[in-house]
Amino acid sequence: MNRRTTTVIGVACAAASVAGLALSAAGPAAASQFYGGTLHPGEQRCVQQTAQHTVRVDGRATGRGAGFKLQYQGATVPGTGSPGLVTAHAAELRDTWAGWPGAGDYTACATNNGTADTQVRLTLKTDGEVT
Repeated sequence: MNRRTTTVIGVACAAASVAGLALSAAGPAAASQFYGGTLHPGEQRCVQQTAQHTVRVDGRATGRGAGFKLQYQGATVPGTGSPGLVTAHAAELRDTWAGWPGAGDYTACATNNGTADTQVRLTLKTDGEVT
Protein backbone atom coordinates (compact mmCIF):
# COMPACT_ATOMS: atom_id res chain seq x y z
CA MET A 1 0.00 0.00 0.00
CA ASN A 2 2.85 2.41 0.73
CA ARG A 3 4.41 1.66 -2.64
CA ARG A 4 1.19 2.53 -4.51
CA THR A 5 0.76 5.79 -2.56
CA THR A 6 4.30 6.80 -3.43
CA THR A 7 3.71 6.06 -7.13
CA VAL A 8 0.50 8.09 -7.25
CA ILE A 9 2.18 11.03 -5.52
CA GLY A 10 5.15 10.75 -7.90
CA VAL A 11 2.87 10.82 -10.96
CA ALA A 12 0.95 13.80 -9.56
CA CYS A 13 4.19 15.70 -8.90
CA ALA A 14 5.46 14.93 -12.40
CA ALA A 15 2.20 16.18 -13.93
CA ALA A 16 2.39 19.37 -11.88
CA SER A 17 5.97 19.95 -13.02
CA VAL A 18 5.01 19.54 -16.68
CA ALA A 19 2.09 21.96 -16.22
CA GLY A 20 4.42 24.48 -14.59
CA LEU A 21 6.88 24.23 -17.48
CA ALA A 22 4.06 24.75 -19.98
CA LEU A 23 2.94 27.90 -18.17
CA SER A 24 6.45 29.32 -17.95
CA ALA A 25 7.01 28.67 -21.66
CA ALA A 26 3.92 30.75 -22.47
CA GLY A 27 5.75 33.91 -21.41
CA PRO A 28 5.50 36.22 -18.43
CA ALA A 29 2.08 37.48 -17.41
CA ALA A 30 1.70 41.17 -16.72
CA ALA A 31 0.58 42.17 -13.27
CA SER A 32 -1.87 45.04 -12.98
CA GLN A 33 -0.42 48.17 -11.42
CA PHE A 34 -2.15 49.82 -8.47
CA TYR A 35 -1.90 52.90 -6.29
CA GLY A 36 -4.06 53.53 -3.26
CA GLY A 37 -3.52 56.33 -0.82
CA THR A 38 -3.91 59.98 0.08
CA LEU A 39 -3.11 62.72 -2.39
CA HIS A 40 -2.49 66.12 -0.85
CA PRO A 41 -3.32 69.24 -2.91
CA GLY A 42 -0.90 69.50 -5.83
CA GLU A 43 0.29 65.88 -5.64
CA GLN A 44 0.23 63.34 -8.45
CA ARG A 45 0.74 59.57 -8.46
CA CYS A 46 1.21 57.45 -11.58
CA VAL A 47 1.47 53.76 -12.41
CA GLN A 48 3.00 52.34 -15.58
CA GLN A 49 2.73 49.12 -17.56
CA THR A 50 3.50 47.89 -21.07
CA ALA A 51 0.60 46.84 -23.30
CA GLN A 52 0.51 44.98 -26.60
CA HIS A 53 -3.24 44.96 -27.40
CA THR A 54 -5.41 46.34 -24.57
CA VAL A 55 -5.15 48.84 -21.73
CA ARG A 56 -7.67 49.90 -19.08
CA VAL A 57 -7.47 52.43 -16.26
CA ASP A 58 -9.96 52.74 -13.40
CA GLY A 59 -9.81 55.49 -10.82
CA ARG A 60 -11.81 56.55 -7.77
CA ALA A 61 -11.36 59.51 -5.46
CA THR A 62 -13.12 60.82 -2.36
CA GLY A 63 -14.32 64.33 -1.57
CA ARG A 64 -14.13 66.73 -4.49
CA GLY A 65 -12.23 64.15 -6.52
CA ALA A 66 -9.06 64.07 -8.57
CA GLY A 67 -7.99 64.49 -12.18
CA PHE A 68 -7.20 61.30 -14.10
CA LYS A 69 -5.35 60.74 -17.37
CA LEU A 70 -3.88 57.94 -19.48
CA GLN A 71 -0.63 58.50 -21.32
CA TYR A 72 1.04 56.57 -24.12
CA GLN A 73 4.82 56.93 -24.32
CA GLY A 74 4.62 60.19 -22.33
CA ALA A 75 1.74 61.94 -24.18
CA THR A 76 -1.86 62.02 -22.94
CA VAL A 77 -4.11 59.89 -25.16
CA PRO A 78 -6.97 62.06 -26.50
CA GLY A 79 -10.31 61.28 -24.90
CA THR A 80 -8.89 59.39 -21.91
CA GLY A 81 -8.55 62.22 -19.41
CA SER A 82 -11.20 63.22 -16.91
CA PRO A 83 -13.01 66.54 -17.39
CA GLY A 84 -11.54 68.15 -14.27
CA LEU A 85 -11.92 66.75 -10.76
CA VAL A 86 -14.09 63.61 -10.65
CA THR A 87 -14.82 60.90 -8.11
CA ALA A 88 -14.86 58.05 -10.67
CA HIS A 89 -13.09 57.61 -14.00
CA ALA A 90 -12.44 54.80 -16.49
CA ALA A 91 -10.81 54.62 -19.89
CA GLU A 92 -10.13 51.61 -22.11
CA LEU A 93 -8.23 51.20 -25.38
CA ARG A 94 -8.01 48.13 -27.62
CA ASP A 95 -6.02 47.50 -30.77
CA THR A 96 -9.27 46.59 -32.56
CA TRP A 97 -10.87 50.00 -31.77
CA ALA A 98 -10.30 53.33 -33.46
CA GLY A 99 -7.85 55.52 -31.59
CA TRP A 100 -5.45 52.74 -30.48
CA PRO A 101 -2.06 54.50 -30.25
CA GLY A 102 -0.05 51.25 -30.43
CA ALA A 103 1.86 48.78 -28.34
CA GLY A 104 4.18 50.30 -25.77
CA ASP A 105 4.36 51.91 -22.37
CA TYR A 106 1.17 53.29 -20.81
CA THR A 107 1.01 55.47 -17.71
CA ALA A 108 -2.12 56.23 -15.69
CA CYS A 109 -2.05 59.24 -13.37
CA ALA A 110 -4.23 60.72 -10.65
CA THR A 111 -3.69 64.37 -9.70
CA ASN A 112 -5.18 66.31 -6.81
CA ASN A 113 -5.78 69.78 -8.22
CA GLY A 114 -8.16 70.57 -5.38
CA THR A 115 -7.66 72.33 -2.07
CA ALA A 116 -8.20 69.36 0.28
CA ASP A 117 -6.76 65.86 0.66
CA THR A 118 -8.42 63.09 -1.34
CA GLN A 119 -8.19 59.31 -1.07
CA VAL A 120 -7.36 57.78 -4.47
CA ARG A 121 -7.50 54.27 -5.91
CA LEU A 122 -5.87 53.92 -9.34
CA THR A 123 -5.60 50.65 -11.28
CA LEU A 124 -3.92 50.05 -14.66
CA LYS A 125 -4.49 46.72 -16.41
CA THR A 126 -3.20 45.52 -19.77
CA ASP A 127 -3.74 42.72 -22.26
CA GLY A 128 -4.87 39.45 -20.57
CA GLU A 129 -5.84 41.26 -17.34
CA VAL A 130 -8.63 43.16 -19.15
CA THR A 131 -11.79 41.14 -19.63
